[in-house]
Amino acid sequence: MELRKMTDEQLIMFDVDSTSKHEILEKLAGALHEKDILTSKEDFLKAVLEREQISPTGLEAGLAIPHGKSPSVKKAAFAVARLKNGIDTWESIDPNNKVQLVFLLAIPDAEAGSTHLSVLSELSTRLMDKAYIDNLMNAATPAEFLAALDRRETAVEEPQEYTKTVLAITACAAGIAHTYMSAEALEKAGREMGIRVITEKQGANGIEDAHKGAILKEADAVVFATDIAPKNKERFAGKPYVQTRVAEPLKNAKDILNRALTNPDGTVAGDENEEDMTASSGNKQGLLAEMTQAVMTGISYMIPVLVAAGLMMGIAKLAAMPFGLVDQIHDIKYATHSNELFVILHHLDKFGGMIFKFMYPIFGAFVAYSIADRVGLVSGFIGGVFAAGLHYTFWGVEGGIPSGFLGALILGLTAGYVSKFLNEKIKLNKNLIAMKPMLIIPAISVLTIFFLNFYIVDPVFGGLNALLSDWITAAQGAGNVVLASIIAAATAFDLGGPINKAAGAIAIGLAADQIYPLTARVLAIVIPPIGLGLATVIDKYVVGRRVFDANLRVAGNTSLLLGFIAISEGAIPFMLRNPLITIPINIIGAILGSVTAVLLGAVQWYPLPAVWGWPLVDNLWAYLIGLVVGAGFIAFANIFIRFAILKKNER
Repeated sequence: MELRKMTDEQLIMFDVDSTSKHEILEKLAGALHEKDILTSKEDFLKAVLEREQISPTGLEAGLAIPHGKSPSVKKAAFAVARLKNGIDTWESIDPNNKVQLVFLLAIPDAEAGSTHLSVLSELSTRLMDKAYIDNLMNAATPAEFLAALDRRETAVEEPQEYTKTVLAITACAAGIAHTYMSAEALEKAGREMGIRVITEKQGANGIEDAHKGAILKEADAVVFATDIAPKNKERFAGKPYVQTRVAEPLKNAKDILNRALTNPDGTVAGDENEEDMTASSGNKQGLLAEMTQAVMTGISYMIPVLVAAGLMMGIAKLAAMPFGLVDQIHDIKYATHSNELFVILHHLDKFGGMIFKFMYPIFGAFVAYSIADRVGLVSGFIGGVFAAGLHYTFWGVEGGIPSGFLGALILGLTAGYVSKFLNEKIKLNKNLIAMKPMLIIPAISVLTIFFLNFYIVDPVFGGLNALLSDWITAAQGAGNVVLASIIAAATAFDLGGPINKAAGAIAIGLAADQIYPLTARVLAIVIPPIGLGLATVIDKYVVGRRVFDANLRVAGNTSLLLGFIAISEGAIPFMLRNPLITIPINIIGAILGSVTAVLLGAVQWYPLPAVWGWPLVDNLWAYLIGLVVGAGFIAFANIFIRFAILKKNER
């Protein structure tokens, strides 16, 4: 690829006197706009700044490669700024990076999966060569800079006989620049050490240069330089390995290769001819970090289930709205109605509810998978089935109380660690090894989950629910504010879980007897999902950066939509990810919003928390003020607390 064809002398700036990343990006975007590469400078700059929030585009050795893909880009191109004075405030993979050379890539949406990645990978790989960077930094004119872009010093290497072979997989969270730079660093270090290093890139463009065939048998060790779980680790069963972050080879490639050959983190477990192949964890990752990664993995696989379920129910309810059947369409009588549209909407609503039931099984399965690989999937899935309460349905138990998200956490993590322990400790004759993943591990791990759920998880949450019911019932004689606070707190605690349902049963009973209205209950249903969804939208405007990762931003959009149609489960991914932050904030926000509305005179007697039930509220203005107060508190509290944690971690 000839990089010079993607830029121009007018797009190369020397001695740029700026100390702000935003100012530099604005100048480069302005240059692209002046060359008629952009239809809108503002739209492109917005796309670039949004990309900046995902992961650092500052690298090492004074380099930064910001990039954006946008419909406002007419053709793929890049602009370059060489700074007069380097800046050390550009977020970089190397905290000590002082950015001096900036490449801003502009990619049309239509070429996002091809040109975007090929340009980034080519540029990233070339910039691993110090002589190449020196030529760019020493160019006296833009014309010399253009010539240096495609001039690479190719030293003639003496043929050598490699005595060792190391396979490597590189993968960064974005799957772009660092994936390729890490691979290049390992290969270069290998050539200098007389080690044959062959890299597989697992980036945004899929798996490139996949390891397969005879090379898998020839390899002496494996390096996993990844920030995400590498795919298809089972190929390397029996090989010593090192697990490290994707950026580490950029600084310590030789040390990593030495470790892989002489002092590995462990051996990729299993027999290469069998189904069961997982990597032992070694001693490089702490228990808390491993559990956090497992929960994040579970959430990432659960979110599409949540989105699909909410979408199906949302379509059904919104389509039923013109007919006044929003809260009746789920009634079984519409399954055989003479109007075919009502039949379809009824089953679509039920279909969404059915999908929701698989949210926790998927979460539990992939939490266990992250810890134990494939041998953990079955018991993790079963743990999620218990958490969702599906066993009560199959067993014909009336009034069974599912353990919800806390049960899914406990059972998913337990399934993973039990399966991992069994896989590492059980040793069988080679002729019998197939029994381990197919019979022994599933049998023992599933039985463990059964007894844990039967004797601890279900009884604990059932008992908690009973205590809460008694507490709420005993509080019926309390004042409005106290009772509103208790109902709101219980409703917001577990978002559709057993405690929420207990609060709902009591609150609806009180309303049915005209003892106490449902105002606090219905507000506490919608405040948490709307507040958390709002937080993911406004965080960058409040603190100047994203405080939620890409997965939670997707969940946030869904949560906001589901909140308005009164499906509080949209906020569950946030609770699973950070329960100690999310649960207290949800409770406080729900109490503040509900009490505000009650004190201002809002009254809702009907169990209609969704937006179409709002017109039935007496003193709607007070109800909406309470909603704004509660959701606003949740949004801003989450943003500021998470921002403070990010800054602390960065320090």
